[in-house]
Amino acid sequence: MSLTRSVALALSILAVVAARAGAAKDPWRLPLGLDRQAAMIPDDNPMTAEKIALGKQLFWDKRWSRDGTVACVSCHLPEHGWSDPRHRSVHVGGQPTLRHSPTLVNRVFSDRQGWTGFAASIEHFVREDASFVVGNLRAIPAYEEALRRMFGTGPTQDTAIQAVAAYVRMIVSGNSPYDRFRAGNADALSATARRGLALFETKARCARCHAGFNFTDESYHNIGVGMDKDNPDLGRFQVSKREINKGAFKTPTLRDVARRAPYMHDARFATLREVVAFYDRGGIPSAWLSPEMAPLGLTPDQQEDLVAFLEALTGEVPPDVATPPVLP
Repeated sequence: MSLTRSVALALSILAVVAARAGAAKDPWRLPLGLDRQAAMIPDDNPMTAEKIALGKQLFWDKRWSRDGTVACVSCHLPEHGWSDPRHRSVHVGGQPTLRHSPTLVNRVFSDRQGWTGFAASIEHFVREDASFVVGNLRAIPAYEEALRRMFGTGPTQDTAIQAVAAYVRMIVSGNSPYDRFRAGNADALSATARRGLALFETKARCARCHAGFNFTDESYHNIGVGMDKDNPDLGRFQVSKREINKGAFKTPTLRDVARRAPYMHDARFATLREVVAFYDRGGIPSAWLSPEMAPLGLTPDQQEDLVAFLEALTGEVPPDVATPPVLP
């Protein structure tokens, strides 16, 4: 073997070793199509493999809910796009939630959480969205030991929530047919989905709000959903108290959208075809309707093309994130 080939081989081996070492130190690996620079990870809750593993257990464990009947995963099912197939999820005591559970996919790319942006962080969202009894964790020696080892203290609300939030930031989806198409694989999208992509960016006007690599502007819009009721849900207005926000809700990511029917904060649409038809009609008129909403004039075939593109945003969540953990 020549000296040049020997050096090249050595450098190649070193690169593999370095990559493996980096992966061991850095538990957070992103699928194709996602932008790591856009991730929002607070300085006071860094990602570590041990913390993520603990957060995963807590996310799936019903024992620290007030009545031992629900866990985070009860309302955010991996097999359903980390959302809920029910119109309303059920809290402790069998009480229904106010709105349809939003997806947790790619929440690491946003600061404010929830349909109305009521939570300033994932930690805040976890705290407000669940009914935990931290004292229940103290009865489980493995949790007591793990939390003390990581945080220097036994189970507290803050330490448990930080662990769950770290795990939630691992729920990322990418490497969809769309991402592979953008990466240069011309065969990754069907002809129908390619036509849908063109419509998405032009005539259908979807990209005006479902923008960027995560297909959301992380802003709030009134598209008329629910505004035809006697007592409509005023959405973002309840948080901001700004008139312009009446009936406005956060633009959800469209990644994995085909997995998580029903749609909208009130779960009124059972299929993506119904959603597309709703936008084609221009939504439901109201005094606060977004100026982006207007009849689109899509033909039936164009609506089918658009649905095909939305289905092509179905990606991959790292398998070790989505599989149930072994609970202590």
